[in-house]
Parts: sequence; C-alpha cells; structure tokens
Amino acid sequence: MPVKNRFAELQDEITAWRRDLHEHPEILYETERTSGVVAGKLKDFGCDEVVTGIGRTGVVGVIRGKATGSGKVIGLRADMDALPILEATGLPYASKTPGAMHACGHDGHTAMLLGAAKYLAETRNFDGTVVVIFQPAEEGGAGGKEMCDDGLMERWGIQEVYGMHNWPGIPTGQFAIRSGAFFAATDQFDIYFEGRGGHAAKPHETVDTTVMAAQAVMALQTIASRNADPIEQVVVSVTSFETSSKAFNVIPQKVHLKGTVRTMSKDIRVLAEERIKAICAGVAATFGGTVNVQYHPGYPVMVNSEAQTDFAAEVARKVSGQCEEVPMVMGGEDFAFMLEERPGAYILVGNGPGAMVHHPEYNFNDEAIPAGCSWWAEIVEQRMPAA
Repeated sequence: MPVKNRFAELQDEITAWRRDLHEHPEILYETERTSGVVAGKLKDFGCDEVVTGIGRTGVVGVIRGKATGSGKVIGLRADMDALPILEATGLPYASKTPGAMHACGHDGHTAMLLGAAKYLAETRNFDGTVVVIFQPAEEGGAGGKEMCDDGLMERWGIQEVYGMHNWPGIPTGQFAIRSGAFFAATDQFDIYFEGRGGHAAKPHETVDTTVMAAQAVMALQTIASRNADPIEQVVVSVTSFETSSKAFNVIPQKVHLKGTVRTMSKDIRVLAEERIKAICAGVAATFGGTVNVQYHPGYPVMVNSEAQTDFAAEVARKVSGQCEEVPMVMGGEDFAFMLEERPGAYILVGNGPGAMVHHPEYNFNDEAIPAGCSWWAEIVEQRMPAA
C-alpha cells in the first residue's frame, strides 16, 4: 500500500494548517492558540470525544471505528511546541513571534496527525478505538510526563502508543527506526566551586577556583573514557564556565559550571551521576576548595518495544518502499515517558536535505506530509483491521 490517495488530495489543506502553525509558534506549555486550533479541527472532523487541558495544555481526540469489538485502543502522539529561537528562514510564512520558532518540525507533526485524524474520522475502517494525542512542552518541559501523570493511558485505556519525528538527511517521505534504546536519557548539572579569591599577582594567597574548575572539566571526560564500559554510550558535556569576576587581574571566589549528560542505559545513567559528584568532590578537596553539585534528572532513555517496532517498520515499508535501521540518537525525546507506560514505537520520517532540527534556518518539508499521514492511518488500519 503506497501513500493513500486521500492524503494526496488533502496535502494542500494540511500544508496550509502546517504553515499557519509555523507562523504562530508557542513555547512549552504556552500552546493555547495551537491547542485551540487542534481541538477545533478535531471537533470539525467529527471525533467522538475531544478533551483539552490534559497535561496542562494537551489535547486528546477519540475516534471509534465502524466496529469496536476487538477492544483494541491505540494512541498516536504528536508534539505541538516550538523553540526559543529567532527564525532566519526568510519564508513568507516565517514566525510572527519574535524569539520563537518551529525549528524542530512540531508544526509538521501536528499537521500530519490532524490529517490522519480527519481521514480516520471520515472512513472509520478499523475495529477498535484510536486516541490522537497532541502534546505540549516536548522541548524540555516533559509534557509527555505531564499527560501521563494526568491519567492519559488509564482514562482512555490505551494499549499501545506510536510517535513520529521528521529527520533531515533521510530522503523525503522515507522512514527509519530501531528497536530497543533509541534516544538518550538527558540530564543536566550545575557545579558550584568556591575557593578564596584574590589578586592575580598573588596566587599563593588564593584558592584558585578557575584552576579547580578547569581540572574538573577535563576530569569529567574520564567518565566516558575510563569509567563506562567502552561499548556503552555516555556523553558528558560542560557547556558553560562562568566566574564571579570579570576583571583581568582578579582570581575569582566562585566558578559555576553547567552542562548535560546523555546516556543509553539506566546503569550508565546512575554511574555518570555518581562519578560527576565524586570527581568534583575530589578536585575541590585537592585544591582546598569546596563544591556543590546539583544534578537534575531529565528525560529517560526512549526504548522502542520490539514487536511494535517490527510492525511500525513493516507499515513504513508498505508506505514508502523501505525503512532503514538507524543508529542510536544522543538527543532526548520525552515520548520516552509514554513508552515507559505502554509498549509502542517511535519512527523517523525523512525531511530531505536541509538544515538540521534546532537550527534557525530549519524548515519542515511539506512534501513529507502524505507519507507521514499514510503511516499514521495504516498503523491504525493494519493493527486493528476491520472484520
């Protein structure tokens, strides 16, 4: 089954929805306009139930098939939020909100799931129930967890859940996936070193926090090279080094480091936190200073279920002709919280050549819409076939 003809017919309409969302990006949980647009369209499509305010500003639509005797319930999830980035595309439908931009394609994800919802509400050619999930705050706000904490899975009896993300570099409309650990756990840290400040001409009278912190930056790299099993994935990145002094001739009293940790297993995630704290404590003690390490757990590892991944890949091959297996991604994805609640799979759809996500010149490729919508629809119709 290639791309469905209905989505070729709807492509211009879905593209118009997408570009409207692109013009009006909203960050984290501030998706009031976007959520309103989504809820309005779901009601217009004739969904059996439309509920707002799940996970603060999330939206849920329920579509029942021509039959529901199978008792199967599948969730389909798209993210709605934008990023705090100043857009540099120069497009006629570029962001009208200064400092906010759909730089990750969530406008495309939302539009594609809306397109699939319209088709499924029209045809209802399946035996069971589909729950379309529109989530806020994927970009660092853990909106997926908020929706789960609000009872998303239990309230609608969701048994399996599927997600999709566009991916620049993969040919437009083709798919890629992997089973098991796919996207990394993403944690953050703040490290505060304190010593004794003083004049740069008299370092012997100080406890130099810049030397302390510099040693720590380098020592933290040994977590990957000397603490973790070489076949495991762990990335420790110090991304900010800020001192309490701006003068050339002052050794600062304090230094603040911050950064991220990305891991692909629970054990390595625990190890990384333990080693960061131990290394920093040892460095501070060596130089006669003190340290306060604040570790902030973020998104867990996103793990695709084996059976659902095989099924998702099979559907993708039927839609586009192929579905490649891709390496692990060290970026984070809060669909991980939903996959901790229910078995499911997360797939990448090709966005073609162009800027990578989170870049000010990124733009979602509207030519991917028919393939993405078709995959959503076929997940439902193939997983819950009509009698």
